[in-house]
Amino acid sequence: MPKTLKLSNSNNLPIHIGIIVDGNRRWAKKHHLPSMAGHKYVTDKILEPIIYRCLELKIPYITFWAFSTENWKRGEKFSQALFNLLRQGLKRNIKKYDRAGMRLNTIGDLSKLPQDLVRVIKDWEEKSQKNQKITVTIALNYGGRDEIVRAISKLTQTLKPACRRGRLSNSQTLKKISEKKFSSYLDTANLPDPDLIIRTGGARRLSGFLPWQAVYAELYFTDVFMPDFTVKEFNKALEEFSNRQRRYGE
Repeated sequence: MPKTLKLSNSNNLPIHIGIIVDGNRRWAKKHHLPSMAGHKYVTDKILEPIIYRCLELKIPYITFWAFSTENWKRGEKFSQALFNLLRQGLKRNIKKYDRAGMRLNTIGDLSKLPQDLVRVIKDWEEKSQKNQKITVTIALNYGGRDEIVRAISKLTQTLKPACRRGRLSNSQTLKKISEKKFSSYLDTANLPDPDLIIRTGGARRLSGFLPWQAVYAELYFTDVFMPDFTVKEFNKALEEFSNRQRRYGE
């Protein structure tokens, strides 16, 4: 793994990086391997070096989109195989990541996932909540529109009691909804908005990844499939980010 990263502006590193994991199945097909081989290679060989690179550079947040709400369309065989990889990876690496100071976090609707997997995830989240060196978020059964709909539902439920007690009218209730308040009901309420979003695999779109949070994120698209997205490729994304001028709508 490269130990240095030469940047034109060494102070300009992202605080939160989101990665849309794409190209695993095409990589497997290219190498004449079973369809899940790309996902396994990423789980076994790619994610950990990237996490440790973030630790080395003191980048405190990284989010991997591992399974979208649309991925259910690939069938039960695919979803169960992916969940099994995740289950194995979590159990295998939990002690090592805990020693490294990693906090595990998840976003997405976990209610549809296998309950034993949810228990493993929640147990690790609880045990690692005091770790502060890096927060690694896994987006599971996540879709941006689904997140927003769920946030609206949660927000509505909290406002209904006040309306029923006559303290607020419907119009007054709506006026009290600010961007900050709405953001507090999103899955990412405990995370800063992403500064950099990387998508591997060649597509030039976000496909519903953090639509509310990504409004000022810098986007980096690469044709490299995720199983080939080594630390060297990761460094290229950081290098480009360091040279961009961020104006936030100015």
